[in-house]
Amino acid sequence: MKRTPFLAIVLLAFAFAAHAQDTMKKDAAVKPADPESKVVLDSWNEIGRKLTAMAEDFPEDKYDFKPTPEQRSFAEQLLHAAGSCYYFTNPVMGQKPPAAEDPKRDQYKSKADIVAFVKKAFADGGTAIQSKGEKGLMTEVVYYPQQKARVIDIAYGIIEHSGEHYGQLVVYYRLAGLVPPESRPKK
Repeated sequence: MKRTPFLAIVLLAFAFAAHAQDTMKKDAAVKPADPESKVVLDSWNEIGRKLTAMAEDFPEDKYDFKPTPEQRSFAEQLLHAAGSCYYFTNPVMGQKPPAAEDPKRDQYKSKADIVAFVKKAFADGGTAIQSKGEKGLMTEVVYYPQQKARVIDIAYGIIEHSGEHYGQLVVYYRLAGLVPPESRPKK
């Protein structure tokens, strides 16, 4: 009977030693963190990809759907989210921010027009991020009249803002009886 506890202790000691060696191997293989410019660009591109997927997927005959009369339509939500990218892109590229808050729906009559605008807005922002590089993300630009902000802070602000509108568009999908692309089973 006295051999059983001793044997259990010996087996546990070997198990812990093997686990410790495994952990040490894993620690040695840890890759360094990605550069901040890559992290920002990946986040920017990811929310752009999600909004583009929605723009391409949502039926064109439902593009003017509004949950309530006071809210923006599906199309107007996309135009607002994509249009806000230029509050980042323009100052970063040395241009003035857009004069109007949102692109007008009558400028973008078809689903194809809106999809193209969403793609272009996020591509232009991605180009702006890449043009700044790692050190350029910390530079300051005039964001609003009389206000400076770091490039990285503006980028993250627009990423977050776009994520809010992505979340709202998920609700539009559900209210229209549809399943958003990201919520569908993966093939």
